[in-house]
Formats: sequence, structure tokens, C-alpha cells
Amino acid sequence: MPARRNKPSSAPTRTPAKRVPRVGFVSLGCPKALVDSERIITQLRAQGYEVAPTYQAADVVVVNTCGFIDSAVDESLDAIGEAMEENGRVIVTGCLGKRPQRIRERHPRVLKITGPAAYEEVVSAVHEHLPPRHDPRFDLLPAQGIRLTPRHYAYLKISEGCNNKCSFCIIPALRGRLDSRPIGEVLREAERLAAAGVKELLVISQDTSAYGADLRYAAGEWRGGRLETRFIDLARGLGELGVWVRLHYVYPYPHVDAVIPLMAQGRVLPYLDIPFQHGSPSVLRRMRRPAHAEDTLARIAAWRRDCPELTLRSTFIVGFPGETDAEFAELLQWLDAAQLDRVGCFKYSPVEGAAANTVAQHVAPEVQEERYARFMERAAQISAQRLAARMGQRIRVLVDEVADGGAIARSAAEAPQIDGVVRIPQAGALRAGDWAEVTITGSDAYDLTGHLSGAARPLPGAARPLPGAARHSSAGSLREPATSGQEKD
Repeated sequence: MPARRNKPSSAPTRTPAKRVPRVGFVSLGCPKALVDSERIITQLRAQGYEVAPTYQAADVVVVNTCGFIDSAVDESLDAIGEAMEENGRVIVTGCLGKRPQRIRERHPRVLKITGPAAYEEVVSAVHEHLPPRHDPRFDLLPAQGIRLTPRHYAYLKISEGCNNKCSFCIIPALRGRLDSRPIGEVLREAERLAAAGVKELLVISQDTSAYGADLRYAAGEWRGGRLETRFIDLARGLGELGVWVRLHYVYPYPHVDAVIPLMAQGRVLPYLDIPFQHGSPSVLRRMRRPAHAEDTLARIAAWRRDCPELTLRSTFIVGFPGETDAEFAELLQWLDAAQLDRVGCFKYSPVEGAAANTVAQHVAPEVQEERYARFMERAAQISAQRLAARMGQRIRVLVDEVADGGAIARSAAEAPQIDGVVRIPQAGALRAGDWAEVTITGSDAYDLTGHLSGAARPLPGAARPLPGAARHSSAGSLREPATSGQEKD
């Protein structure tokens, strides 16, 4: 977060005629929102704007908000308030922008409010309040665009919106129905990212396994061949790029089985992020979860039989309206049987406009808290056991950070920001973005410790994050992003 250097002013400031206009950016919420921020910044940079590293250096500030649960709304409103206090000229976009009255009640003087993925509206608002100054030097942008992640990994958003009707979720109301990008367009973007030195692609959407259903799986061209716009063809195409491909937000539909052989062959990472949300059939019905009737335990067993290296991560909600002691016990039993590698849990939070608010009596906060503690204790025990089983293994890792002589890295089993890490006490010559081989020598409930078992192997294009970066940012985000657990629906 930037230092507060002087008292802010809400009065409009004029950009000096000979200085490049500068836009500050605050990006909150999930990786899908982060990609929206990257696209807006890329377009602004192409039009001659600079990204300001502090509020004071910015001529106008764009705040990309999250509006899914109450805590995310509060954080977004606080972030807008901070930007107003520190700069005074603020444009608001993102999910909370779908409820402009909530924003205007707290911050009536914001310059403009738009909804999520409203790239052109945001850019037009910037033009209105901070006209661009043409400079041909800024037309020379990298083909992969501007990104807010470190240079060695990138999020690849394959669709917007969602067709599911989960009772606790308002994403369809915020972001609309499923809107898939054509497969050729997605694969060409992925190709550009790989050519720019990206070593890991994190595939994101609201429902990755539904990719292409809205387009009726229309065929597209790529590398002289034809692929259909569907989940498995996308995985096959990405598997040809020679980078790590990590699949997020996948529902356990039967057709997902087809990707497991690709994982066993090493073409995509043996990793699935599946938001199961609960283990009780009756709770899942009240949640209106897609695929809630599937025998997920049998499917997990089959996946692990065909790909023993598979890592499964998921998120769950405890204290859902009407959740009984017996239903919570079913969840714990399911968790014991599933033996998931990475687990997150959230206490149910009423979301304005969500059908779940009226499906049954709400669970008392103190009961929610007690169930949350029990769930997390059980999940930590499972995680610790599964990580301890990796002792002595020699694995390949990708280095995220080097500091104080040590390194923070990840293996195929860890996604950035949401999973554990592999700690390397003695980094040697490693740099961020390098590959390394380590032997696992220690573990706890969430993280591993490894010692270098081979020389660092930097690949072409490996580079250190830019200075002054926020947690997700190498392009000047002014504030660390927030995350909303229930948004991973």
C-alpha cells in the first residue's frame, strides 16, 4: 500500500501539458477480475497512459471492485474511500458497480461507475476525465499485453459469466450468462504468453468445464488444424505449448474424465480445482449445485487410479442455511473419504439478492464458527498427512520469490496465492522465474521444505518481478487484491 505523503485533495487536478497522463489502479477480487484489470491497463497503455505506482503520482485512479459477499463489498467501499482520500479523482468498475447506489451512498463524488468487464466504458471514462496525450512510443506494447502477475505466470480467462443457478451465488446477475471466447482466440493468446516467457498458465472462468456450451462447441482454427470450442480440446491445445497448464473452477461433470489421461501424460498439470462446496446431498440440493447428483467420491477414486499424481483442491461452505448437525457430520465424513490435498472453507455469508437467504433458517454465528474450526482442523490433519507422504521425493519447482538467501517456490501441486509453497532455505543462484529440482526434506500442515538437488535451471525470459509490486502486481496496482471464497462457486 502506498505511503501517505501529504493531505489528499478531492479537487480536480490538471495534467501538465508535456507530461504523460498517469492512471493509478486498484484491483480487488478474484483472478477473473484481475484479468479484467490487465485488459483495461493494456488498452490504456496502448493509448499513451502510464500506470502510476502511488495515489499521489496518479492523475486519476480506477478501482476494480468485488461485490460478491458483504465482507468483499465492505472492502471495496473502503478501497474507494481510500482512493478518494488519497487522490480525489476516482473511477469505479467491477462487480460492485452493478449496484451503483451502494457506492453513491458512501462516495457520491466518484467520477464514474461501471459494471464488470466494461472495458470500453472504463477507458471512455478515463478519456473524459484525463484526455490522452499521443506519444508514438507507447504504441509499441508487448504482444501479450500488460499483466499484473509476475512475469513467469499468467491467468488465462476463457469465458465470462455463468449459466448455473446456485442459490448462494449472484455471479450471473453481476457478470451475466456464460459467454465463451472462441478457442482459436484463447489459444493464440496463450501462445503469445508462452512466447513472452510465461511458464505457467492458470486457466480461469466461472465454470471452466462448461466452456463452449453457449457457442455449441463451434470449431475454430489454430496452427493449421481445427479444434472445437470445448473443455477437452482447449486442454489438448494448451498442452502443446510446453508450459505448465493449471485448470481452475472445474465442475465434476462426467466429461471432465477425458482430461485425466492428458494429466497422466504430463501434457497438463495433474491438478484440478473443483469447488465441491459440501458433502451432504441434501445441502447440495438446497445450494442448487450443478452435478450435485454425481457420485463424486467414485469419480475421485477413478481419477486417482488413472493419474496417481493428481492434486485436488476445493472450497467448502459451512453453516449454509438449514445445515443440521447430521448434514455437517456428512460433510466431515465426505472429507475423510475424499482425502483432498488442498482445502479452503468459508462460513456462509448472506449475499444481497441470493436465493439461499430464504431457503431455510440461518445457522447461528457461534455454530458456524464452531463448525468452521472443526472443519479446518480435520482438513489440516489430512493435508499434513498427505504432505508428509512426499518426504524424500525429488520434484521440479517454479520459483516465485527469492529473499534473504532463501526462495519460495511451487511444484505442480501448488497454485499461486491459494495453496501452500515449497520453501528452499538456501536459494543459491536461483531467481524468480527459474526452474529448480529439489528434494523434499520437511513438511507441516500446508507447506513443504526442499533442498536443491540440482543446479538452478533458468529458462530464457526468466526475470525478476518489477520493483514496488503489490502481491499480485508487477505493473503498479496500488493495493493488494481481496478474495471472496464463495465466489469460487
